[in-house]
Amino acid sequence: MTPDSLGVRHVYAEVNGLRMHYVEKGAADAPLVVLCHGFPEMWWSWRYQIAALAEAGFRVVAPDMRGYNETDAKGPYDIDTLRDDVVALLDHLRAPKAMIVSHDWGGGVAWHLASTRPDRCSKLVVMNCPHPAVFMRTLMGSRKQIKWSQIKRSWYMFFFQLPILPERMLTAGGGQGVVRALRGMAIDKTNFGREELQPFVDAVLKPGRPTGMVNWYRAMFRGAVRSGRKLVEQYHEITLPTLLIWGMQDTALGYDDVVPGVERYVPGIEIFKIEGCGHFVQQERPDVVNPKLVAFLKTPS
Repeated sequence: MTPDSLGVRHVYAEVNGLRMHYVEKGAADAPLVVLCHGFPEMWWSWRYQIAALAEAGFRVVAPDMRGYNETDAKGPYDIDTLRDDVVALLDHLRAPKAMIVSHDWGGGVAWHLASTRPDRCSKLVVMNCPHPAVFMRTLMGSRKQIKWSQIKRSWYMFFFQLPILPERMLTAGGGQGVVRALRGMAIDKTNFGREELQPFVDAVLKPGRPTGMVNWYRAMFRGAVRSGRKLVEQYHEITLPTLLIWGMQDTALGYDDVVPGVERYVPGIEIFKIEGCGHFVQQERPDVVNPKLVAFLKTPS
């Protein structure tokens, strides 16, 4: 699969003070689905979902998030700003609200959006990203709440606080650091061939993008240190229809450490587990993810 084969429309828009790039497919008057990718990715992360969702009758918009690929790499990168990027994108699309589908860091933004701006979100799908309040308790909670097994898995978040070295890791070998990250976390590597991953390599080698990508983690860490418990308390109960999809062999985020307890913040959440699948679940198992995703989005609220 190549980007040209998807038949998407490429658009650039002034959004929340930056030039944002997104791709679009589907009828302009169809129900809107916005796809928010994670690290170290770009809109291409959704290559297996874009056509499937458009064929199912949705208007699909997949942006490059702030600091990634063709979207400007400039700060700030705090969670409120990242949320407001999505809100401004919806304003640009003249959409009062949208169904938000997300993965990894895009999930962090989506959780925040659904909690603090529920008026802009009609349905929420998150893939392999814990609710921020649960995650913060896991890493910074009381002695009983802290999960040392997850802290060990999260070593890279601490590494990303260093200057220069994380960027060099991502761009090592002409961008092969990104290839190693994507392939290394997949159980079935069928959809992670070198040619298919080339768009991710091209994206990370663009000026300023490695720093922009890593700055999400730096801003998160600094925000957590400054705000502490207040960061957890800002999350209001999410009552809109919510689906959490989880690849159970995720080596970065352990299900047993970061998912139990999410019902406290999302009482009606549906959790869909995919065994034998790693972190990049939508890329690795689109055969399982897509039918579940389409069925959930089509179900009347």
